[in-house]
Amino acid sequence: MTTNIPQTNEPHVTDAEANLELKEIEGLSQGQIVRKRFFRHWGAVTSMIVLALIIILAFTSVGISAGPVRIPGWWAWDWTQNPRPVNGGTPSWEHPFGQDSIGKDLFALVMRGTQQSLMIMVLVGLIGATIGIVIGALSGFFRGWVDSVLMRFTDVIITIPFIVIGAVIGSTFGKLGAFVLAIVLGLFSWTGLARLVRGEFLSLREREFVDAARVAGASNGRIIFKHILPNAMGVIIVNTTLLMAGAILAETGLSFLGFGVQPPDTSLGLIISLNQEAFQTRPWLFWWPGAFIIVIALCINFIGDGLRDAFDPRQKRMPSERAMRQADVAAADAAALRGHEAEDPAFAAAADGQAPGPDARAPRAEGDTAGDRGDRDRG
Repeated sequence: MTTNIPQTNEPHVTDAEANLELKEIEGLSQGQIVRKRFFRHWGAVTSMIVLALIIILAFTSVGISAGPVRIPGWWAWDWTQNPRPVNGGTPSWEHPFGQDSIGKDLFALVMRGTQQSLMIMVLVGLIGATIGIVIGALSGFFRGWVDSVLMRFTDVIITIPFIVIGAVIGSTFGKLGAFVLAIVLGLFSWTGLARLVRGEFLSLREREFVDAARVAGASNGRIIFKHILPNAMGVIIVNTTLLMAGAILAETGLSFLGFGVQPPDTSLGLIISLNQEAFQTRPWLFWWPGAFIIVIALCINFIGDGLRDAFDPRQKRMPSERAMRQADVAAADAAALRGHEAEDPAFAAAADGQAPGPDARAPRAEGDTAGDRGDRDRG
């Protein structure tokens, strides 16, 4: 009789590696597994720390200004002040990032621009994710004419180039501030996420747990939000982070073209746009805002990559060589122990349910004939 051992679908993953992966997550809840996988992604963890430091630096250095509310920061200069240029605006101890052509402190400008870019990024991500989830969920769950209407509307929005939409939005709403610009941008940035959510719902609505919920009498709303949506959160979270990274780049491009945030406020793209003529003479005016744009976008992308690996159960992590060696040593020790138990008469007698006798406990020494004489006398 032969026993068929099921093989894994991934040929590059050995049985030892799969068993080691299962042992690492044994007894953990879904949330604990996601956290364990995410914090194992060193790039995502490093990016999260760097992004947190940038947020703290931006909002504590020059303070927070929202309409009439103003909370000052610890930095000596403000982005609206025009101090006297020092050494032609080159970086110095008093102005470490340098000064622009009219004397404004570049560090204060970059920090204020980072605040505006981060706010636009978060608002676009929240609004775009909300609209995309609702449209994609309704389209994928109900199908039929609902799917046709919503997807044709999505196709119409996709066919319009985003740069054209952004230019119209920026020229119309850019003067109203970064908050209004972010809201309007979010209303046109949901199309890609909606199609991905629709695909996930089309797949998940055919699963057994959805049929069980219908048999139990659950309503469509409960099935969508309590059963299907939690199982699609991996795709939603990952693509929301990518949407946020695209939003900060879109805002930078619009501000560089003059369609984004307008003076007297500022953003990272606007700083580069206003100082583009000084690229040859004062390059530091481009280094710092450009560096912050690149670092923020990379951090968001790395965090999204880590979330994808954490939420996707099909992602297999190759165990390290040290972990594989430890697993091999433990398996060899266990096999040697089993072999020793099988060869030892005491363990063999115990396995048969008998008490080990003196002959089984210790071997007879040479020249000891007492046992033989006793056997002859009894005979």
